[in-house]
Amino acid sequence: MGLKIYGIGASRASRPFWAALELGVPFEHMAHSYKDGGTRTPEFLAINPNGHIPVLVDERPEGHVTVWESMACALYIARVHGQADGQSITPATAREEADALRWSFWTVTELEADALTVLMHRLAMPEAQRKPELADKAESRLKVPLAVLEKHLQDQKARGESYLAANRFTVADLCVASVAAWVRPADHLLSQFPLTHHWLHQCLGRPAQKQSRSLGG
Repeated sequence: MGLKIYGIGASRASRPFWAALELGVPFEHMAHSYKDGGTRTPEFLAINPNGHIPVLVDERPEGHVTVWESMACALYIARVHGQADGQSITPATAREEADALRWSFWTVTELEADALTVLMHRLAMPEAQRKPELADKAESRLKVPLAVLEKHLQDQKARGESYLAANRFTVADLCVASVAAWVRPADHLLSQFPLTHHWLHQCLGRPAQKQSRSLGG
């Protein structure tokens, strides 16, 4: 019995790594990279026919549970392996559960594509291949979802809560911050949203986040 997580820290696999590390859940790191063809072997495709990382395999008494998609993996770890005690990253109330779900899905639909464009064309790609005009357009579009996030954090602050779902860091923050981090090369943009900027700094400063990013392959 045990938990296996396939992937490397420099990928979306950092999300389930981060969740497991926050909870202190032991797991076996299966270091598959998307760069070396490791996700296209027959053995890997038998686990995830989409050929992507991360994949989570949870060996349980009732049988193996396989989860694809990074947000789903992180949410699964929090729900199944965490304690709903109001102290961990696991949602402890119906409201917290709803916030974890809606903000995670919101991130995928409203934030991720443009955030990735900013990361790639401001920082990650070789300079000769970058297209600053694409980053400019993405940053302009990102003002809308970032304003939504800023307003929510303002409302949370008025409630006496510092994070997205509660007055503690939860899996909701983990999922959103893991994508919002890609906007950091556009610091001039993030600085327009001070609560979001501060919240993101707090999330990314967590030891488990830093450890998750260091898991290579």
